[in-house]
Amino acid sequence: MLTETTTAGPTDDDGALAVRPAPSRSRRTHDDAPDEAATLFTRMAALQEGPERDAVRERLVALWLPMAHRIASRFRDRGEDIEDLRQVAALGLVKAVDRFEPGRGAFESYAVPTITGEVKRHFRDRMWAVRVPRRVQELRNRVRLARRDLTQRPGSPEPGPAELAAHTGLTEEEVAAGLEALESYSALSLDAALADDDHTLADTLGADEHSYDVIVDREAAKEALCRLPERERTVLYMRFFQDMTQRRIADHFGCSQMHVSRIITRCCAHVRRQVLQDRGRPVDPSEN
Repeated sequence: MLTETTTAGPTDDDGALAVRPAPSRSRRTHDDAPDEAATLFTRMAALQEGPERDAVRERLVALWLPMAHRIASRFRDRGEDIEDLRQVAALGLVKAVDRFEPGRGAFESYAVPTITGEVKRHFRDRMWAVRVPRRVQELRNRVRLARRDLTQRPGSPEPGPAELAAHTGLTEEEVAAGLEALESYSALSLDAALADDDHTLADTLGADEHSYDVIVDREAAKEALCRLPERERTVLYMRFFQDMTQRRIADHFGCSQMHVSRIITRCCAHVRRQVLQDRGRPVDPSEN
């Protein structure tokens, strides 16, 4: 039976587990800091790479896994699935087991910051909706904590950039970068429903209306079209507004399809040249 003389308590401000003495009247046995661990670490350090060393390593990971899961649970309300956090914490535990050197202190003192750091690194590198430099992430955290400190008292107004800069020792430009990064941590889907439930976020986003360009071009070409002879205007109307083929237009006028094609090409070039001249823009000499 394994006897434990300490109990794991809540984490401190840095996310590390605070360890407090267990009451003498309620000494319990659990998997943290097992007596077996010290012997296993010494044994693993003396072994060469191979199946026996791997078995000892797996046993150590299994012994300390409950501690890793408790560290992961401290981050459960930050938007990540708890099972994923436990996987990340387990990875940190494996790293701690591999890197620990027996005789240089208690394993728990080394493992807790290693596991906590791995979880925090996961949030820093994988959980941001928009990738930002690490320096900006640090500014975001300092600004977030400063806002929390300055608004702790009921009725406290929202601090401005100048107040945040004075509280953190940052410049107002750095505070502005941190405030902007606060909006980069998470993102809403364009399909997210708004408060009225009848519209989505995508409905509020503007877009260029390409029909306006068509209207502008049409108005610009209208005057030049009016200058064309009636026969040419009729050919263009039948082709572009009635969507008639060149063959049908040729049959209507009793001419060849090639002649209709030349009329359309010549008229389009003429209208384009007139529009460019009216706008004071250069005309390609090859179009004359």
